[in-house]
Amino acid sequence: MLARAIAEVLVPREQITGASHVEADITDEKQMRRILEAERPDAVVNAAAFTDVDACETQEDLAFRVNAEGPGILALLCREFDIPLMHISTDYVFDGEKAEPYVEEDEARPLSVYGRSKLEGEREVQRHLDRSWIVRVCGVFGPYRNNFVSLVTELGKKGQPLRIVKDQMLAPTYTFDAAAGIGRILRRGPYGIYHLTNQGFTARIEFTKEILRQAGYENTPVLPISSEETKRPAPRPRNSQLENARLKREKMELLPPWQEAVGRYLKQLAAENR
Repeated sequence: MLARAIAEVLVPREQITGASHVEADITDEKQMRRILEAERPDAVVNAAAFTDVDACETQEDLAFRVNAEGPGILALLCREFDIPLMHISTDYVFDGEKAEPYVEEDEARPLSVYGRSKLEGEREVQRHLDRSWIVRVCGVFGPYRNNFVSLVTELGKKGQPLRIVKDQMLAPTYTFDAAAGIGRILRRGPYGIYHLTNQGFTARIEFTKEILRQAGYENTPVLPISSEETKRPAPRPRNSQLENARLKREKMELLPPWQEAVGRYLKQLAAENR
């Protein structure tokens, strides 16, 4: 989802070579070596990940192979070929216990297998490669894959009551806005860790209501529940607010407000369904 957005947004200014997980398995050192030798890119952006948070709880070996070992392999190869690497990470590296939004320097304490594997992926990249960026996103939505915004819209269209957690905060991220931000970091951002989200924070239940309002389904019942009531296998951080502190320090352009981003994505969805 994010990888395709990156390719589409950067194509007008950059020559992009994209590869699916079938074409480029980051856990396969020989395959990745062949690709890098053939392409010799100016930079690599790794958006590959095992992102099924609940499935990671029962497939820990696979989660760590894809989310940790794979980025480590890629970082070693990028060091060998002298190529900078951008690695996409997640808010799930935090435990959500902080009262304020998380900044890049806050200690990471993941709650789930997914979060632990992604944090280890960050560390593998940083361990092996100085010329690297870690970009953490949160609450990602956009075309090419089902996501929270598209699901809420579909259920709202059906008028089905939505049971939504009331005790989780997040910073929603639209893939096309994130892709533009990634391009700016690649072009002029110093190496290191960045939080990259649309501006503004919201509770997940308020996020849901805003999606329904903008989609024209504001009469859909929204029933507040606690995180415990979801009975999901993997625990979620209650606070996933990512402050874009590094972007501000570097005086780089921030992404638009999340409410505006939701509106643009809903227009995309409507156009696709005509």
